[in-house]
Amino acid sequence: MPQNKEQELSHARKILHHPEFYWNSSTSAGARGSLRRAEWIRQAAGFEPGKRVLEVGCGTGFFSELFLSSGAELHAIDLSPELLQKAVERCGGGVDFRTCDVEALPFPDGFFDAVVGVRVLHHLDMEAAFREIVRTLKTGGVIAFCEPNMMNPQIAVQKNVPFIKRLMGDTPDETAFFKRGLRSFLRKKGFVDVEIEPFDFLHPWVPGVLAPAVEAAGAWFEKIPLLREIAGSLRIFARKG
Repeated sequence: MPQNKEQELSHARKILHHPEFYWNSSTSAGARGSLRRAEWIRQAAGFEPGKRVLEVGCGTGFFSELFLSSGAELHAIDLSPELLQKAVERCGGGVDFRTCDVEALPFPDGFFDAVVGVRVLHHLDMEAAFREIVRTLKTGGVIAFCEPNMMNPQIAVQKNVPFIKRLMGDTPDETAFFKRGLRSFLRKKGFVDVEIEPFDFLHPWVPGVLAPAVEAAGAWFEKIPLLREIAGSLRIFARKG
């Protein structure tokens, strides 16, 4: 479960009417960034007909809707019934939506070909969550997540200064990840082919007219060895050994 389940449920009710604003997908630049994350996850996880995929922390179904067109068999969970109801309204019957805790997944062992999510792991008790993720993932199955990068200066301040955290609408227990620590964690859980890459220099508050140029510049920044380390997000891929 999240580090404080009641706290997370309360936060979900607070953001219920404007969730994309809090998740940085409501602006033109934010939407571009979200679409890029969705496309990377689709490709990295190998979404295609016949593949069974679990989306963790689907929220209002913003990404579920984007994943649907792949033809994969999509299952999606969230702790909040209020957010999940919006996901059902958005996606209809094309997704198996379930209100449940990632720490107690209602699926058998080795059920999924892939487990994915966007900006969700930093809300979770990683040990408890990955016991279930590993259990329900097939041998050779993959994970693909996008998460905030603690090396990014803004994120480091936002996740570690309580006043700023409250101002930005974060829950008290939210965190972000260091690449090295996360790689070590996944290897200890039995994952192989672990790839964690910093990416994303397109800030969601960039004016829409400038977003394409900033995104193009960011693609070059992601290729510069030291500079890329402070990108806003981490792309996380690994295969269950």
